[in-house]
Amino acid sequence: MDFAGGRAPKPDVAGALARLGAVGGFFTVAYGPREPGPGFRPLDVLYGEELAPWVAEVGRRIGGGPDRVAASTAQFGIAARLWSLGLGCAALADRVPDLAPDRVRWRLPRSGSMELWLPDPGEGLPAEALGDTVLGNLAVLEARLRADPGVSAKVLRGNAASGLVGALRVLLDRVPGGRAVALAGELLAEGGALAGTGTFVHEEGLGVAFVRRSCCLYYRVPGGGFCGDCVLRSRG
Repeated sequence: MDFAGGRAPKPDVAGALARLGAVGGFFTVAYGPREPGPGFRPLDVLYGEELAPWVAEVGRRIGGGPDRVAASTAQFGIAARLWSLGLGCAALADRVPDLAPDRVRWRLPRSGSMELWLPDPGEGLPAEALGDTVLGNLAVLEARLRADPGVSAKVLRGNAASGLVGALRVLLDRVPGGRAVALAGELLAEGGALAGTGTFVHEEGLGVAFVRRSCCLYYRVPGGGFCGDCVLRSRG
């Protein structure tokens, strides 16, 4: 699909979501009032009574490791999905969907990634609300994970930042992303909501680079290793 856009008018949020499915799995979401299948529940249910079973399932899928590793991996996956949807809509429509936990539905199939559904994307929010809507969602999850199994706030904030940059990197391969680059840069810059999480660089034509100041803990999984932006990798 051609995302160059030219002088064509920007799509609305629903139109942007429709186009984002061509970017990749993390950018794919069902939307609209028709339920895409049985078993979808609000994310705030996942962040409540379903949290421990979900973290345990993530741990099983990654091959074990301490509970904190599974919890960090689970949060990282949600962060990457939310940033993908928000950044993609910002780039294409200059609007972002409301991603509050009670407005996003989820289900976890027996295999494959978590599936998401936005029953009512509506007109969305101004693109400048990207950080508020994604980080507001993640704050609910992170409060629980800090309490049990005790993942540090530094790790979770670093995951949020890494997920943001990862989503941006994939997006820029397919979509003119000047708006998305600007929004990500503001969040990661001094004074931004994710300030201090790492060093972010964007060069036109070369893409983005990021080195975080924390570790997601995935190296503790048997056969794991260091992510490309890991602080431990950069020290090696």
